[in-house]
Amino acid sequence: MEISYTGPEGNVLVGTRFDPEGDLTGEVVLLLHGGGQTRHSWAATAKALAQKGHRAITLDLRGHGDSDWSGQGNYLFEDFADDVKVVVGEILAKFGSHPVVIGASLGGMASMIFAGEAMGKGEGSLLSGLILVDITPTVKMDGVEKILGFMGSHAKDGFATLEEAADAIATYLPHRPRPKDLSGLAKNLRLGEDGRYRWHWDPAFLESRQKMDRRDVIQEQLSGAVKNLKMPVMLVRGRDSELVGEKEVAEFLALVPHAQIADVSGARHMVAGDKNDIFANAVLGFIDELDGEV
Repeated sequence: MEISYTGPEGNVLVGTRFDPEGDLTGEVVLLLHGGGQTRHSWAATAKALAQKGHRAITLDLRGHGDSDWSGQGNYLFEDFADDVKVVVGEILAKFGSHPVVIGASLGGMASMIFAGEAMGKGEGSLLSGLILVDITPTVKMDGVEKILGFMGSHAKDGFATLEEAADAIATYLPHRPRPKDLSGLAKNLRLGEDGRYRWHWDPAFLESRQKMDRRDVIQEQLSGAVKNLKMPVMLVRGRDSELVGEKEVAEFLALVPHAQIADVSGARHMVAGDKNDIFANAVLGFIDELDGEV
């Protein structure tokens, strides 16, 4: 079912809730996508969670999918973190339990800042667990530039057809089979008045990333935040990731020594999309181990 929340700026955040068919026997799990994606990228994972008795909530981050764009261009990582804080509070108020958060890339950075800074301020652990998907405080910047380059190459002109968009993705991700059914891809695109398809996110979001000149500050902010994490944490990394290598994993473990690490063979940065079955099994195994303590 479609749901919505109101962010700290009055911005509407749209999500989808996947309820278990029977009783809720597990956790409430909030899934946050990466930059340039939408909540629909989590559909398979969310269904797998619901089948195992968990309630899964997928969320369109600000400026993405069906959520509001920021008229002021507020797309700093802390802006996303503020939204996550509101949604987590709403989940606690409605369901009476602290959720597990799964955050990929941008969603993971927002989660690190929100959860770590909350603990640093003495607010306690607002999550029962945190799963970071191919993101750490330090990343390979050449990988970041490659991703931003792909996002920017079609942001203005878009695509004439869904098939053209699928061809562009296949060129960028040659290791992934080209889908025969493009209905899933259609959810990540919006059809403009000119009849062309463009990615379903605010172009101002990409502009804010390209103009970013505070990377050292961001790395320091993320590192400071994750050092405060006390809840169970798992990092799921694509073994062939463009962003997170062995060096970045080692640096992360130095900050969060209790974290579990899951390497997904054959996966790059978009782990869930590359190897969703393996990813889902890793996530379910971690969540099953949680003892419910906050």
